[in-house]
Amino acid sequence: MPRRLPEVTRVYQNHHLDSTRWEVVDPRPGDIIVTTSYKSGTTWTQQILNQLINGHRDPVPDLHAVTVWVDARFQGVDKAALEARVAGMEGRRSLKSHLPLDGLPYYPEASYIIVGRDPRDVFMSLFNHYSSYTDNAFAALNSEDAVGPPLPRCPDDPAALFRRWISEGWFSWETEGWPMWSNLHHTRTYWEYRDLPNFLFLHYNDMLADLDGAVRRIADFVRLDVTEAEVARAVERTTFANVRRRVEAQSEEADISRFFFEGGMKRFFFKGTNGRWRGVLDDECMALYEAAKARVLDPAAARWLEEGGAVS
Repeated sequence: MPRRLPEVTRVYQNHHLDSTRWEVVDPRPGDIIVTTSYKSGTTWTQQILNQLINGHRDPVPDLHAVTVWVDARFQGVDKAALEARVAGMEGRRSLKSHLPLDGLPYYPEASYIIVGRDPRDVFMSLFNHYSSYTDNAFAALNSEDAVGPPLPRCPDDPAALFRRWISEGWFSWETEGWPMWSNLHHTRTYWEYRDLPNFLFLHYNDMLADLDGAVRRIADFVRLDVTEAEVARAVERTTFANVRRRVEAQSEEADISRFFFEGGMKRFFFKGTNGRWRGVLDDECMALYEAAKARVLDPAAARWLEEGGAVS
């Protein structure tokens, strides 16, 4: 018998997310959907795709001009405008999602790139991200049309936030991810369908260790016929050092992210390194983390999130 395909069984609506916004997306053959929980290499992967698809253009279009975060509730774009924008995108469409697979439509004609990262590194990057939110950010996220409780201010102590993040869910069906949404559950929902031919699992560690290999895997997976020179160009332009250099060269006036983050894009692209949780997360945090892994993930999925490597 043919295997069961993924189905939407949950609605995700909170200060950041509205999964119902995918209802206005009319899928096309060749669509590429980059999906992570958060802080796992989403923007990095999208930059690679932009370079592979548009790297020959001068200038290369800004990432925000050629991709859409469909399930973002807070950006002031209603469903009608979102539908028009997505429908008006030309060529290969790259769309972003932070939804678990139980809230994201499955399109057999699309390619899904799922990016994972050690949950402890995800948390450290999330803390930097969340703790930099401006008053403007909280006003946008906690506007009147947000569903559910408002996003609280970030605690000063990362360990205090971690203890709630790893042991409490924002949605009733989650047991970790507070006050955002799940991280481990996100991976689990895709992991259960990892044998689907239109799913590619990438890991942040592997991208750091072998960016050339990651670029080639992405190009092969989405069936882009690229030359060696085009691969080399994409690799050179998407190293963390070069992305950071371009960010630092940007004027404050041009950096619209300053509306949302203290320090703007320089804060968004903070370090890009792993292991910063050591010396920050105490024994209690680690015990809660081990309990969450055992509760949510099978051992193979947990091992992959921590180490990377091939998915089987």
